[in-house]
Parts: sequence; C-alpha cells; structure tokens
Amino acid sequence: MSRVLVLNCGSSSVKWRHYDGDRVLDQGTVERVGEPGGGPADHASAVRQILGGLDLTGLVAVGHRVVHGGRRFAAPVLIDDAVLAAIHDLVPLAPLHNPANLAGIEVARAALPGVPQVAVFDTAFHHTLPEAAATYAIDRDTAQRYDIRRYGFHGTSHGYVSRRAAELLDRPYDQVNTITLHLGNGASACAVAAGRSVATSMGMSPLEGLVMGTRSGDLDPTIIFHLRREGGLSVDDIDDLLNHRSGLLGLTGVNDMREVLQRRTAGDRAAALAFDVYCRRITEYVGAYYALLGRVDVIAFTAGVGEHAAPVRAAALAGLDRLGIAVDPARNDSATDGDRVISPDGAEVTVCVIRTDEEREIARQTRDVVGAR
Repeated sequence: MSRVLVLNCGSSSVKWRHYDGDRVLDQGTVERVGEPGGGPADHASAVRQILGGLDLTGLVAVGHRVVHGGRRFAAPVLIDDAVLAAIHDLVPLAPLHNPANLAGIEVARAALPGVPQVAVFDTAFHHTLPEAAATYAIDRDTAQRYDIRRYGFHGTSHGYVSRRAAELLDRPYDQVNTITLHLGNGASACAVAAGRSVATSMGMSPLEGLVMGTRSGDLDPTIIFHLRREGGLSVDDIDDLLNHRSGLLGLTGVNDMREVLQRRTAGDRAAALAFDVYCRRITEYVGAYYALLGRVDVIAFTAGVGEHAAPVRAAALAGLDRLGIAVDPARNDSATDGDRVISPDGAEVTVCVIRTDEEREIARQTRDVVGAR
C-alpha cells in the first residue's frame, strides 16, 4: 500500500507527484495547457503525456484533486461511474476547474483500468462549517434551488497546514485552534477549531474573501449592479473584471507580489496602496476569526506569498500585540527555508510559516480510502 500517483489538474496546468510511501519518486508540472504556443492541447493530452513517461509498476492508487464537491462529497471517495457523473453535475459551480479534473480522471481510468482512482475535494475540509457560517442571508428557497451557500476552497492546503502546525507545537491536532492563511495568487483564510474548519473566507466561489493576484475578494454587490446599469458591462464582462482583472493586477498592473514589493520599495504609490489594501484585508479576517475561535494557539502563513513575503507577514499582524500576536523581525526576515516559527519566544500565539504540500495530503487521503476497502 505504498505507491501512489497524485494528479493535480489546474485550469492551465497539471502537477503530478509519484510517491513510494512518503518518498517522492518523481514529480513535475506540465504548464500552458490549452494555451497557444507550445503547451499540450488539453488536459487529457497532458495527462497522457505524464502517464506515458512513468514507470507505474506496483501502483496501488491514483489520487485526483477535484476542486468542487458541492454538498454531496464531505470526504475523499473511490471513483466510479456514479461519482464521475456527480462531479460532472457540479461543473456549473466550478466551470474553470472541474472539467480539467474530470479530464484527468477519465484518462487515468482508461490508461490504468485495474488501479483504484480516488477523488480528493478542495471543498470537503469545509463541510464542518456551522450552518450559520455556510448560509447566506438571501431568500431560502432561491438559495436551495441554485445551491447557493459557502463551500470554501483550498481545503486540502488548510487541512495539511493546520495539522502540520499542531505538529510544530507538539500538541494533539484536536486540541489546537489555528488560523491558516493560504496566500498565493489565490488566497484564503480559515479558522480551524480542534481540527475542524469553522470559518473560511472563500464562499460559493473562490472570488470572495481576501485580495488576490487577479481577484477582487470582498466587495459590495451593488458594484456589480452599478457596472451593469451605468457602465453597460455584460455579466461576462463583470465576471472577467472581478476574477481576472482585479486584485493586485487591477491596483498595480501586475499580479506578482514580488514585483509589487519591489515597486513599493522604489516609492510607487499605487504599489504601496495595493500592499496596504492586501494586508489590511488579512488583518480584518485574523481579528474576526480570533473572535470566533475565542482562543488562538497558532497562526500559520503558507503558499507563495505567505511563505516568502516577509513584509506581508509583518504588516498583516502589526498592531495585534494585545491579542498575544507578534512577529519577531529577525526570525521573520530570515532567509531560512522550511517550516519555522517567526513569533518571539513565549508569545501567547505562535506565528509560523509552513510550506503547504497539497500533493502529499492528497496522497495521504488516497491511501486512507484505498486501505479502507
């Protein structure tokens, strides 16, 4: 029960990792899928390319990341025709990602007919959200008819990071309250109480919540109506604006936090404002989740920005000393890589940086499903 292949099909890429137990045998990323200029034509072609180049002798399972599991899937599941049909039915809730996930599953099932395939859902970790957290205050019948509720995303990352944070504290996972901050091109916050997600910033889609690389995060819904009525923008135009032309990109013209920080250091006022907007939003969520949890043991930064942008970590938690939250400047600015604590010795709340590992978490959950057969 050791060799597992993980396929993580994104909107324009496929990450893969081949494990023997915890040891990585091989890994890679196929990029620019479906884009003009050299990438594979589609996700099916990319997965065939990956499978064709691997020695899969002794493979016991393939684990697939699936972005949206809707209300139905609260845990990883062995894939059969009924599960495949259910994932397809959920495409309207994740039109950019579930089709890519389906393509990877279908190719792997055809190429490896005797190997169990397991779906691991980004939304599953958030099935523990209380109804008060998952429910939007709109007409109840309308919400039920169109499956409108908070689903949350990045669940695989939040689950892995919160578990790893408990390990750093050398405490049982079910005794630790954690705020996890997944800050990448997509960004989300999560409050984890004793191993259970009780609040998360992304909602029905990944658009809600924190400021991101190209997504706006939280905004007044009236902005949408205003753009439609006064600006004459179509629904598709507004969708494109909020998902692909907002966030850091909309504020500065670039969606890479590294470049935003360089411009800010050089005195660029737009970059300085974008940085402040980005960090202020994080601070607001940390404060709200502190109130919800009542007691916070650890705050964990992860993903590209969270792991590497020391100024973001410092600014996002600045001024929270009365809550027992502080960042040690020397530890925060250190070039040390890997999982580490960046709060001062004796701090009431441990602040740490943890390298997320969604593929390892998918492999772990895949083994659990196959081992339980």
